[in-house]
Amino acid sequence: QMADPFLYDTGERSRYGCLGHEVQIEHIKAYVCRPSFFTDKAVIVVHDIFGWLFPDIRYIVDLIAGHGYITICPDFFKGTEPWKTTDHWADFADWMKNHDPMKVDKEADVVLKYLKEQCGAKKIGIVGFSWGGMAVHHLMLKNPQLAAGVSLYGIIRDTEERYNLLNPTFFIFGEKDHTISYDQITLLEEKLKQYCKVAYKIKVYPGQVHGFAQLKPEDMKPDDKPYIEEARRDMIDWIKMFI
Repeated sequence: QMADPFLYDTGERSRYGCLGHEVQIEHIKAYVCRPSFFTDKAVIVVHDIFGWLFPDIRYIVDLIAGHGYITICPDFFKGTEPWKTTDHWADFADWMKNHDPMKVDKEADVVLKYLKEQCGAKKIGIVGFSWGGMAVHHLMLKNPQLAAGVSLYGIIRDTEERYNLLNPTFFIFGEKDHTISYDQITLLEEKLKQYCKVAYKIKVYPGQVHGFAQLKPEDMKPDDKPYIEEARRDMIDWIKMFI
């Protein structure tokens, strides 16, 4: 039995009443939450394999909005099925071929245009989790409009061009993540030191498994809670430093 690569099982998830609302932007739907006051700062949140409707990711959107950012999570799967906990891992590679985290440029551009033209955003950052962490790593190499990025447990594995980041990027990992080896993190660190011309940071959180940082408070295990909260504070601090 192969270990489920992306499944962070916390038992039943609690329900979540969202604070934001859904919008249609060109060919994609998105979930948006705004702070109670005017701001020209925005953050794009890139969901994981469970998609833009997943309660955990909406909680993160609301959390970031609470720190004073127009926060938006677009459906990067463009209406196609997200991965479901009932799906078979044998099919995962095929599913990933049709859901490539390196093919998010068009959707990112649509959302950036919306944030600038409809929401008055002047500075925009991006954070992404797992699948979304890979997408963020990719976008921080390609899109200079993104002023800062936080990539949570997502590494682009197979290209030499992955180190020349355009703007400050923070990489968050869990020590016990069996989808990302310690060697990959070490390599990332060595190569960034060599090639990266902007601010970057890599941090590994003790004892944490894949997907640890997006749990809602009532779904956290007591031992993990301090590390989850620390990772989230670190994520927000990084955004605040540059946006």
